[in-house]
Amino acid sequence: MVLLANSLTSPAIGLVFWTTIIFLMFFLILKKFAWKPILKAVKARDEMIKGSLASAEKARKEMARLQSDNEAILRKAREEREIILREARDIRDKLISEAKGKASEEAEKVVAKARAGIEREKIAALGEIRKQVATLSIEIASKLIGEKLEKSGEQEKLIDNYLKEIDFTKN
Repeated sequence: MVLLANSLTSPAIGLVFWTTIIFLMFFLILKKFAWKPILKAVKARDEMIKGSLASAEKARKEMARLQSDNEAILRKAREEREIILREARDIRDKLISEAKGKASEEAEKVVAKARAGIEREKIAALGEIRKQVATLSIEIASKLIGEKLEKSGEQEKLIDNYLKEIDFTKN
């Protein structure tokens, strides 16, 4: 062991020579066969990483743009919804007011028609009452006077004369 320890701490010149030659041959073989593929692989990996970073940055920017587009679309959709709701409320209010207006017009027409009908009925009833009053008055008068008029001719003429004399504008 002492012999081994002594040879490692102070190596012989031949050992250094052969170690250097083997190292140089190993280095030349590596340079000729392995160094180019290793450098090529490292360079390819470096380019792949750079490409991935660029793609990631591009994707991040695209996501940000899409997110802002989505927010703009949502904002526009909300505004359109508000406009549609406002228009619907306006149309509803307009329809309600039109329906109320039409209903009140129809009610006024019905009331006016009913009043006109009542007035016609009133005039017809008053005319009928006056005819009956005149007929009754003539009959009472003829009984009081004692003369009997024929119903068909003279009595009708007398009733018509009395009706002409009566003022129909009084109620």
